Amino acid sequence: MNYRPRLVLAGLSGGAGKTILSLGVCRALAQTGLRVRPFKKGPDYIDAAWLGLAAGRDATNLDPFLLPPERIPSLFLEKSEGCDISVVEGNRGIFDGMDVAGSCSTAALARSLAAPVVLILDATKMTRTAAAVVAGVAAFEPGLNLAGVVLNRTAGPRHRDILREAIETLAHVPVLGQLPKIAENPIPERHMGLVSNREHDAVDPILDGIAKIVADHVDLDRLLAIAQSAPALPDSLPPVCPTSAPAADAGQPAIGVVRDAALWFYYPENLEALERAGARLVPVSILDDAPWPELDGLYLGGGFPETHVEAIAASAATRDRVRRLSQAGLPIYAECGGFMYLCQGLDVAGMVHPMAGVFPVTTTLCARPQGLGYSLAAVVRDNPFHPVGTVLRGHEFHYSKCQAAIGSCPGDVPPLPGPEAFALVMERGVGMLAGLDGLVTANTFAAYTHIHADGAPHWAPNFVAAACAYRARGEKKK
Repeated sequence: MNYRPRLVLAGLSGGAGKTILSLGVCRALAQTGLRVRPFKKGPDYIDAAWLGLAAGRDATNLDPFLLPPERIPSLFLEKSEGCDISVVEGNRGIFDGMDVAGSCSTAALARSLAAPVVLILDATKMTRTAAAVVAGVAAFEPGLNLAGVVLNRTAGPRHRDILREAIETLAHVPVLGQLPKIAENPIPERHMGLVSNREHDAVDPILDGIAKIVADHVDLDRLLAIAQSAPALPDSLPPVCPTSAPAADAGQPAIGVVRDAALWFYYPENLEALERAGARLVPVSILDDAPWPELDGLYLGGGFPETHVEAIAASAATRDRVRRLSQAGLPIYAECGGFMYLCQGLDVAGMVHPMAGVFPVTTTLCARPQGLGYSLAAVVRDNPFHPVGTVLRGHEFHYSKCQAAIGSCPGDVPPLPGPEAFALVMERGVGMLAGLDGLVTANTFAAYTHIHADGAPHWAPNFVAAACAYRARGEKKK
């Protein structure tokens, strides 16, 4: 059995204060010398990055939709090894899931981890009703261990006293803290949630300030005691998805990973899966024209290329390099922001900026979401990464849309790629065009759909095998 102190921080809805509480708890506990491992329920990259900074340890996404059910507890055990406490930030409302049954909800995740739950409740203009809400949450689903409540946006001492007495007397759930109203969100938000920590100055002072607010208003000792009350987890859990390393004579293929301020959305498990499959990962950037080492593959994750279009446009040698590598058959895998980079151009506020030009389409940044949520995509065309017939579980996270490329002459609009150019048919989600996603050319695959390697165990071995094959072709030509 495995003893892992842990708790889940949940809310009634988005915007309840989960992220501020989670960041503050992680930072404040880490400041005491505890080894804190943060987790984020759901697919969000940015919240996970902030949690990792707050705790001083990388955060892990636990997503019941993207991952097989048996993988959730085993991944949790792997990542929480050697830590004093694990803090799991929920998402949306505690019972909100994929359907009316609440599948893939924060509550379902808490049950799968046998983790006590602490509810953060926005108490704005509320007193005794808060007790009814807490009692309802505690009784709504069997098996939920609601161990405490933290009240948010409380007005003053009298308001807090009434709330505490009502909840503890009528709902019989302890109040662990009462956060005051904060005039301004310490972490700005934009169209996809929190602003990236890579785009915000003075990250440490911000996190330290949040930690002080939480430490001043939340009983961290009681919170820690609740985490320590969690039962031991069984150790007879399935290991990480096995992968096969390349044959010894194939060598260790070098796969470039674009990790810069423009593209940095990667699940650590995806990178770990590539390494387990035998790849050597090489960091590269698309924001300058610095030379790249010789590569056998290239991975372009998601991010915000729209915030760095000037640097990308100025890096013409790198854009040309990527286009030529694609034409030469280099295995290239691109997700969302990486796909945007591989297009002919990126339209931001009516100005089209040149991209790598691998695919004859442009993307246009829009004011409203164009794809936001979980997706199911059936693989219908041969490609180096996903076998035909596979149904991928993924998610979309984009405000851009795919459109026709810009013609070489005014008024000339080239046709959009036909269905035969796409490898994915969307069973759920939006994709690029008319329910299609996954443009393919040569050995380049690009999609709006993000995947998790533990939910697509074929992906990393296939990527590495394609990289080995590319390398072998190059060796034969020498």
